[in-house]
Amino acid sequence: MELFIFFASLCLCLLLKPLITQLHLLLFSSSSSKPTNKNLNLPPGPSRISLIATFIFSRKSFLELGPFISNLRQKYGPLITVHVGSQPTIYITNNSLAHQALVQNGAVFADRPISVNKLIIISNSSKVISKSPYGPTWRALRRNLTAGVLNPSQLRSFSLVRKRVLNILIDALKHDSKGEKAVFVEEHFRHAIFSMLVLLCFGDNVEDKQIREIEADQQRHFKNLQYRLRPFIIFPKLGKFLFRKQWKELIEIATRYDDAIVALIRSRKKITEQEKDTSRKDQGGVFYVDTLLNFQDPEEEENLKELEIVGLCKEFVGAGTDSTKTALQWIMANVVKYPAIQAKILEDIRGGIGDDQRKFIEEDDLQKMPYIKAVVLEGLRRHPPGYTPLTPRAVTEDVELGGYIVPKGTAVNFLITDMGRDPNVWENPMEFKPERFLKNSDDDQEHHQEGFDVTGSREIKMVPFGAGRRICPGNGFAMLHMEYLVANLVWHFEWKPADGEDVDLTEKFDLTISMKNPLRVHLSPRF
Repeated sequence: MELFIFFASLCLCLLLKPLITQLHLLLFSSSSSKPTNKNLNLPPGPSRISLIATFIFSRKSFLELGPFISNLRQKYGPLITVHVGSQPTIYITNNSLAHQALVQNGAVFADRPISVNKLIIISNSSKVISKSPYGPTWRALRRNLTAGVLNPSQLRSFSLVRKRVLNILIDALKHDSKGEKAVFVEEHFRHAIFSMLVLLCFGDNVEDKQIREIEADQQRHFKNLQYRLRPFIIFPKLGKFLFRKQWKELIEIATRYDDAIVALIRSRKKITEQEKDTSRKDQGGVFYVDTLLNFQDPEEEENLKELEIVGLCKEFVGAGTDSTKTALQWIMANVVKYPAIQAKILEDIRGGIGDDQRKFIEEDDLQKMPYIKAVVLEGLRRHPPGYTPLTPRAVTEDVELGGYIVPKGTAVNFLITDMGRDPNVWENPMEFKPERFLKNSDDDQEHHQEGFDVTGSREIKMVPFGAGRRICPGNGFAMLHMEYLVANLVWHFEWKPADGEDVDLTEKFDLTISMKNPLRVHLSPRF
């Protein structure tokens, strides 16, 4: 299929080139119609044909585009133009240029490419925050999310939800590790994060059986996007025509997932209508779908349609699950690989709670545990969940960047991994060293934790959550829950490599940067 797409495209280009040339001469023969600097002064990069050929003949997935672009830095410099799909994307690979674009010129770089809005949401719903154009609706939707369920005070109020999820995770790990059996922890982590997000989205009355059913639907949906979407990314319209059956199957799977979300929305709506009181709100437990049922679009001046709520709920649950799960697995892999780090985490916990032999580490305890926060920050720096953000930016007007002109509407993306591993910014960047984020670190004072800005607003040293106006709104959720889970996992278990094996930190490039060989461990309960 891939070879067919490549050679068909090549033949079409060769056949149409003379016709396009003649048409161009006919329509644009006057001197006033010469190409402007918008087209001539784009950053350099590989041609479309050479790019597609490289991926086809090397059998690479387009999910590996990030590492491929990173390797082009020596040839093309810190700004690279890449042609995938119908429009070019400019990639920023340099920390200072990223800060100039995303923060200093935040409003200019805050839009989304038109093609993103039209193409790949394989769903019956398309209104989501991450892909909405920069404007009143996007601002209102994002404010509704960040001031509501993701507000720090709101997140802290969901302690019972966290404890429920943690209990299930601990019990599952204990069950699977009985008889000193080795445990693959990835799916346990994924289910814990997914459960947390479902409960915060649809209410704490959702049963565990329902959560597992909808998780299976989501997994089926994601796997199809991951392995069957390539021809539709390269040739959006032609792919849907040539592979009609495959496109129909993708739509059917997405519809099944949508239907599962609709059932949860209607169930929650029925509960809120029956209750008709403010008791839950007074407890600080307003869930995400509650806010969406009452949300009014400022541009359309009407409440959201049900399918629009479906899209926003899917985004809330889906955007945070795999990225947080992946980050947590990388962190725990380093905890297992380096026993000294695990010992320091345990020492940090005991220093925070004293002689109290409580069963759980609470959210408030984490403020007294700086080393755990440093471990999480180092995990995000060394192993960011993605090589690039899944959705690029688009500029709202012509803008100069790094000596080049980025024309209005052009897609712009940046390499998260390269920035967090830049040897000009970080000493020994490939080393996992949480101490670089500690205030009292002797060898790296400038990155100490209390002064470190993970949002990149002052300067960009690492951008696991992006930066600027489109920064991931879930960064507070991710930091809180990774610290919470790391602390409790180390408090409950001693973590060791399975069968004396060394932990393999080789990367695999999917929708996230996952472990090629998932973490497998021996767990010894401390209680």
